[in-house]
Amino acid sequence: MQKGSSKISVIAAIAANVLIGIVKFIAAGITASAAMMSEGIHSFVDSGNGLLVLYGMKKADKKADREHPFGYGKELYFWTLVVSILIFAIGGGMSISHGYEALVESAAGDHPFRDLTLNYVILIMAMAIEGSSLAIAAKQFNTARREKNMGPMEYIRESKDPSLFTVVLEDTAAEAGLATALIGMVLWQLTGISYFDGMSSVIIGIVLISVAAILMKESKGLLVGEGISAKEIRRIESIVEEDPTVVECGSVLTNYFGPHSLLIGIDATFTEECDICEAMEATARIEAAIKAEFPQTARIFIEAESLACVIGQQKVRDEMLSEEES
Repeated sequence: MQKGSSKISVIAAIAANVLIGIVKFIAAGITASAAMMSEGIHSFVDSGNGLLVLYGMKKADKKADREHPFGYGKELYFWTLVVSILIFAIGGGMSISHGYEALVESAAGDHPFRDLTLNYVILIMAMAIEGSSLAIAAKQFNTARREKNMGPMEYIRESKDPSLFTVVLEDTAAEAGLATALIGMVLWQLTGISYFDGMSSVIIGIVLISVAAILMKESKGLLVGEGISAKEIRRIESIVEEDPTVVECGSVLTNYFGPHSLLIGIDATFTEECDICEAMEATARIEAAIKAEFPQTARIFIEAESLACVIGQQKVRDEMLSEEES
């Protein structure tokens, strides 16, 4: 997935959320709807989150320097974690809080029915605008996951670029929230029971907290450090062992320092007849072959090891890969 595609999705989401948020707050002020107020909060939180993701993408593009020799790629992971916390605390927390207040007012009879026509118009418009933003993000998301032949949740778990699936999750939650608010208002109007309005706000908060939990989990994993899959490691081993100067490939250690910055460390045993010059040529061939299949690779370190050491590493490595594959 190209970085430009992710950025287009983020910018489209920001524009949609700013426009929708303004009209939602106007409607909430006129109709005193807790669900509409929650949706307004949701839209402004999402627009702020989009700006943070854009900021993270810009920071992640900074070139490596003395203090950060592997670059600034993890800036994006950090700001994605911040976004998940904001969704949890502000989006989810405030929505549940407003919903609870509306439920208390409903029980006390202090939440009278008002004309909700404006709310209906705004919610339908918002669903159309959010749907357009979601369509753009979903198109990029589906293109990326199909390239890797993965299902949606598998791609989210395996992806090292959170900017795209963050927008998809936020826009999906937004559409779900709008539908919930609309259902709540219809039930409020049909029954005259304002309880449905407060309950809609609580449900919107629960949806946002669920999305935040997924983002927190994925962001934490990326910040702590994630490598490539077992299948990809097996492929790198094959590339190394296909070189005529290599006897055995030992451990293959990988770590992402950003969506497009993969570090690979390889231990290998070269043939006894291989001199220093031949080993250097072999190293260059192996690096070129790996980068051809894994273009996100930024650095490769190949270390020559004794055969006994490599065999021991193979046993440990095979156990780890077997656990992951199972």
